[in-house]
Amino acid sequence: MNKIAKLIESRQKIDKKIEDIQKRCPHSNISLKHTRERLDSSSTIIRYICDECLLPIGYPSEKEIQNFLKK
Repeated sequence: MNKIAKLIESRQKIDKKIEDIQKRCPHSNISLKHTRERLDSSSTIIRYICDECLLPIGYPSEKEIQNFLKK
């Protein structure tokens, strides 16, 4: 197996571990944060993110976005 294939395999294992942790997380603490729109994107959006597992949880209202940007 070449180096690239090994790295891809490692990334897939890590992604699976992250997914398992995020599924088990109760998401009890969430905050508004800037996050990438997609993994392959450089543009950011404001989302509710779990503080523990970093999973995007939901979308804020326009008023919540405005209050967040004022900070």
